[in-house]
Amino acid sequence: MTRVAAVLSLIAALAALAVDDAKAQQRAAPQSRQELQLSFAPVVKRAMPAVVNIYTGRNVAPRLLADPMFRQFFGDQIPGRRVQNSLGSGVIVDPAGLIVTNHHVIRGADEIKVVLADRREFEATVLRADERTDLAVLKISAGAETLPALELRDSDDLEVGDIVLALGNPFGVGQTVTMGIVSALARTKIGIADYRFFIQTDAAINPGNSGGALVTVDGRLVGINTAIYNRDGGGSIGIGFAVPSNMVRAVVAGAASGQRLVRPWFGANGQTVTAEIAASIGLSRPTGVLIRDVDPGSPAEKAGLRRGDVLVSIDGREVQDVEALRFRIATNAPGQGVAVGVIREGRERAATAALVVPPETPPRDLTPLRGNQPLSGATIANLSPALVEELEIDLPPRGVIVTEVRRGTPAARLGLLPGDQLLRIGDRELRTTEDVRRAVSAPLPWRIQLRRGDNVLTVTVGG
Repeated sequence: MTRVAAVLSLIAALAALAVDDAKAQQRAAPQSRQELQLSFAPVVKRAMPAVVNIYTGRNVAPRLLADPMFRQFFGDQIPGRRVQNSLGSGVIVDPAGLIVTNHHVIRGADEIKVVLADRREFEATVLRADERTDLAVLKISAGAETLPALELRDSDDLEVGDIVLALGNPFGVGQTVTMGIVSALARTKIGIADYRFFIQTDAAINPGNSGGALVTVDGRLVGINTAIYNRDGGGSIGIGFAVPSNMVRAVVAGAASGQRLVRPWFGANGQTVTAEIAASIGLSRPTGVLIRDVDPGSPAEKAGLRRGDVLVSIDGREVQDVEALRFRIATNAPGQGVAVGVIREGRERAATAALVVPPETPPRDLTPLRGNQPLSGATIANLSPALVEELEIDLPPRGVIVTEVRRGTPAARLGLLPGDQLLRIGDRELRTTEDVRRAVSAPLPWRIQLRRGDNVLTVTVGG
């Protein structure tokens, strides 16, 4: 071996030793208490005091003794009455005692008890119960004490892969924390509530966790744990869903002062762009909402939207489907302006829509139908944006809707239900209550067309 070769061999050997030493240092055991104690404990210590347990009670009477005949004798003191209990979680979001939980946790409750992390108990009152988002706002009174509360984080800042912690009281075992990641965002195919736009996580969520906190590693609230996916009715299998904090913020706003929850009116609806629709209108990929209807005088019309536009973003956030559009509008407040991105004839356009309180135009004109005719016993009203919001229904704000059907009347025997939208009687299109009043004076037979949910039904009377 020449001297040069020997030197090169020595250099290679020293380099190999240096690499081995670096690897050894990387794999070395922790050298300090701080390295040994790397954990989420500081986050949990800050967040856990703001997470509460919620116990609800509902008075349930035996079916026989709940009969009206027995009530004549016993009144409300029905023998055999029992209390049915249920369990959930909640989150203090205001130091004055404002608590957010799921609507299904407190649904039908006659009494609600909140237990803090320090085991103190309070009676709670319901300030707001919003079934459409499956959220409820409660209030407890702790005197002049400032309660621990969680700050809400902008849920739009979340990214898939972010670490999150789920806090609650699963199965009633006591306060528990589980860890996972954000598995997906904007899940809109989950039939949990009317507003379907959920954070998906693999942090373990089990019965009793409903209404609990989903927090990020900075200790801020990013969602309210709402539901789990399972195939056998059991516990968590790693697919849980939470209502985003931006929707929580919209529902909480104004609850403490007793304001009624009013969602803004946009005034346009359509259908989710599928692969087939995208190909037919020349889009490179299926995304957005194809606008079918723009209500006259609505913020959407004033912003310049037209039938055939594809709405693809709200405030710079992508809108992939109808549910995402509804979420984006609902998380704003009346009086706010939103930036709308649309595609028209292959070109992207931008506009601003000024959201407003849903107007009652036309006036509802509640009209009880009477007389010797098949719709007698029904009460009808003119649909308007305000009435659609008040009744919490998904219908275009035009036409005539059934608001009430009295038992034992011709309308009830016909099978008419509250929420049915009357479309036609014979050849007459029903646009207002006055149209219905005129139509019911016509002689039989009648061919009644109505919309119930997503279905259009036809009933023939007297034919």
